[in-house]
Amino acid sequence: MSVDALFKTPRRRIQNPRSPRLNLARSAIAFDRAARPAAKTPRPAARTQEQTEGKKVAPKYRGPKGATWAGRGLKPKWLVAEIKKGKKLESFAIK
Repeated sequence: MSVDALFKTPRRRIQNPRSPRLNLARSAIAFDRAARPAAKTPRPAARTQEQTEGKKVAPKYRGPKGATWAGRGLKPKWLVAEIKKGKKLESFAIK
């Protein structure tokens, strides 16, 4: 007997503890549960570029003319020029 047929059978006929249909239904349900993959807990979605894009970050470096850089992305031209002159990146750090 299929699981669909068991669902169509009146409940009072199935719920008799000695009913062979009850045992059949229990075994069919157990088999169906065993055949399904285990439910996984959902993981939080990874942050996309759109979610992180545009977030303001406090500046970490300040140049001689007051220009600032947060330390993200490419180094600004003023910083590259100063490093080529021999200065250290740490000397521009905002404390």
